[in-house]
Amino acid sequence: MTISTSRDFLASLFDEAVRAADPVTGIRSNLPEKPKGRTIVIGAGKGAAQMAKALETVWDGKLEGVVVTRYGYGCETRNIDIIEASHPVPDAAGFVASRRLLDTVRDLSKDDLVIALICGGGSALLPAPPAGMTLDHEIAVNEALLASGAPISAMNVVRKHLSTIKGGRLAASTQARVLSLIVSDIPGDNPAHVASGPTIPDRSTRHDAIKIAAQYALKLPRAAIEHLHSEAADAPLVDDPVFVNNRHHIVASAGVSLEAAARMARRQGVEAVILSDSIEGEARDVALVLAAIAREIEARNRPFSKPVVLLSGGETTVTLRNKGGKGGRNGEFALAMAMAIDGYEIDVLAADTDGIDGSENNAGAFADGGTVKRIRAMGLDPRRLLDGNDSYLGFAAIGDLFETGPTGTNVNDFRAILVR
Repeated sequence: MTISTSRDFLASLFDEAVRAADPVTGIRSNLPEKPKGRTIVIGAGKGAAQMAKALETVWDGKLEGVVVTRYGYGCETRNIDIIEASHPVPDAAGFVASRRLLDTVRDLSKDDLVIALICGGGSALLPAPPAGMTLDHEIAVNEALLASGAPISAMNVVRKHLSTIKGGRLAASTQARVLSLIVSDIPGDNPAHVASGPTIPDRSTRHDAIKIAAQYALKLPRAAIEHLHSEAADAPLVDDPVFVNNRHHIVASAGVSLEAAARMARRQGVEAVILSDSIEGEARDVALVLAAIAREIEARNRPFSKPVVLLSGGETTVTLRNKGGKGGRNGEFALAMAMAIDGYEIDVLAADTDGIDGSENNAGAFADGGTVKRIRAMGLDPRRLLDGNDSYLGFAAIGDLFETGPTGTNVNDFRAILVR
């Protein structure tokens, strides 16, 4: 394959992975029985609006409600209100949305049904600080977490103990039965970690949150620290009777998407190997490990024979070294990978399945054995870009950003490494 055809091939695998995460299929197969009373829809996440639209197409009956999604990610729905708010850093619109979701379910009865549509991004979209904390405090907490390099599961333990809506509290605020339909962006698909589990409790405690804050040297506001050291931070646990009639289903996940991408690769005559759907760790470190495997294949045809595409998912992290840098974890992975495969016949696509990598307008980036040379030809230093968390600048300069726009789903990172 040429670089051009290799990129078309890799992009086709991404598209297939996203198609496999279409929420319509998963929602249709997990519809509940209609209740005696009302059916109310709530939701949060970068794909929540599309999930709401999907539910409206397959639900045979009356429903109403409200979901919150990221700015620019809304879509037209018939009966479910869509609120847009800021991600990855919360804002006042998200604060209002949190109040709206809580108010929507608070006065329901046991005869009513709440369908909760939950997907990645919901943590930032549902700011609801407890007494003693303000929205500015919650923004500061999120900024500290995003810069820490902590894995998403650890970040969400902290978030859910500094909230009045996360950690199962949204579900605990209603008498109605709650069915959560979840698109998982969490390695391992723990439903309580998706969007910090507004409708799903877990066994983590505020003491776990305190340990995480110390482990990652989080610079939290004093109000947040004081709250974590008080009993008011305790979240409801899984054995709380308030959850006894509630249910949840994972309707889309990274594992399902990677399997679909692997089948697509094989249909095009390229063997595919799924390394893992739950890779975590610093993006640049993960890149070095996967680059070493790819180089071994390219040079010695082991542990797999070429041509082969290595697929993986999960969620890497980035420890911010330069707050002024542009680029998300997939751009950082791709740049570190490019430096490690310089001169090799290896092609890479790293992208977020929701269509946005970090805070910029790209899903991720392409890289190959000539990326470093092309970046240098533009007068840029790849090492300096990587050290400054500025991968976006490098890939934009050479035209290798991967742009899809909002995809309507979110099953986290998608990485495809083609050894030709």
